[in-house]
Amino acid sequence: MRKPIIAGNWKLNKTPHEAILLADELKRELVDTTGVDIVVCPPFVDLTDVSDALVDHDIAVGAQNVFWEDAGAFTGEISAPMLKDLGVKYVIIGHSERRQYFYETNETVNKRLRAALKHGLTPIVCVGENLAQRESNKTFDVVKDHCEGSLSGLTKDEIQKIVLAYEPVWAIGTGKTATPQQAQEVHIFIRQLLGKLFDDEIAGSVRIQYGGSVTPDNIVSLMAQADIDGALVGGASLKAPSFAAIVKGAKK
Repeated sequence: MRKPIIAGNWKLNKTPHEAILLADELKRELVDTTGVDIVVCPPFVDLTDVSDALVDHDIAVGAQNVFWEDAGAFTGEISAPMLKDLGVKYVIIGHSERRQYFYETNETVNKRLRAALKHGLTPIVCVGENLAQRESNKTFDVVKDHCEGSLSGLTKDEIQKIVLAYEPVWAIGTGKTATPQQAQEVHIFIRQLLGKLFDDEIAGSVRIQYGGSVTPDNIVSLMAQADIDGALVGGASLKAPSFAAIVKGAKK
């Protein structure tokens, strides 16, 4: 059985001081919580403090991005070895906001996730359509393009080390949420696509998160779907009680 995974994407929020306070509160809220992989992804400037705060806890630390080169003249970028040295375990790659505002492509997503895998980080690879694409019935075309392009050239061993996150862009930070049935429809499409790209056994082992206005109120109904294995949580991850409630609600 695929173990549920809940990851909190703090985005551009929390100073180092605020991040320590949130990490400490999460430790209290989630003490002795089992059966769910828990990840928090603070901004780069918070990673050291959050890693230190969670060193003796089962909450893993993730980064929000990674560059594809290990070192060099790449001003403003962060490499996988740097993240690894800070105790980072996961890294979000290809988030819709990175694609929208910073023009990331399937090609650069693929390069980033290869760098992450090379250094033992677990990539959380994001795919998903915007509102115009959904309204023009292009959801499956977009998701197929994102999956095939982002995962291009991966081996069967490598794909099993990745977490996928389906994030309908129209439901991120808008208060709108795909219904559990809408989310499941895309999740099973992704799993069937993985079966074609790799094989059915591998497809059945890959964890696929849902991301898009996930709250304590909808996590149980989302997790009740057969192919939803967790959530990539945005705004609700910035307050310990709501994030903890989502984690606890994710246990199937």
